[in-house]
Amino acid sequence: MRKTTNTISLRHLVVPLAAAAAVIGCASKHDTRGDFAGSAPFSKTISGPSDAVCWSVKRALLGQGYMLERSSEPGVLTGTRDYQPEEKVNITLRLQTTCADNRNGTSIVFVTAEREVNKLQKMRQTTSAGIGPATVTMPAGSARVLGIVKRETIADPNFYNSFFALVEGFVAQEGQSNSEHHAEQHAQASH
Repeated sequence: MRKTTNTISLRHLVVPLAAAAAVIGCASKHDTRGDFAGSAPFSKTISGPSDAVCWSVKRALLGQGYMLERSSEPGVLTGTRDYQPEEKVNITLRLQTTCADNRNGTSIVFVTAEREVNKLQKMRQTTSAGIGPATVTMPAGSARVLGIVKRETIADPNFYNSFFALVEGFVAQEGQSNSEHHAEQHAQASH
């Protein structure tokens, strides 16, 4: 009788240990691309007042062919752009930007970009006829539809660095334009 008790106790230990090992094994294989990191490429502090920086973000999006969506939140811009690298493939880029004044002569810009790849695919169509349980479903041909193949957040620092460089270029232009405007006003006031 003592042997039976030890066997049952051992079984009670083995099952939870095996379950724990399986959970640990699954956790180690889990995709960790959602972890937070201090070196993410999604934000940059840019020298300049928020009105110039935020206007420059808008100019950068419009200048690259992004269609802007209206936002109820000030400082938030969302733009989309579509292109076709191949005849049956459509790629949509969607950027969401947020611009905020740091109140120290700089502004911070946050950008998140998403790429969605759609491919033209055949989809079978069916037709159903009948009443209640006496319904018959028959093939009715096929149609070509765009189906999502892949959707991902762009994490390439070069993509974001090129966007921020474009914004900084527009901010510099804004600064030159304002300096020239003030100089012109000062010259007119002197006459």
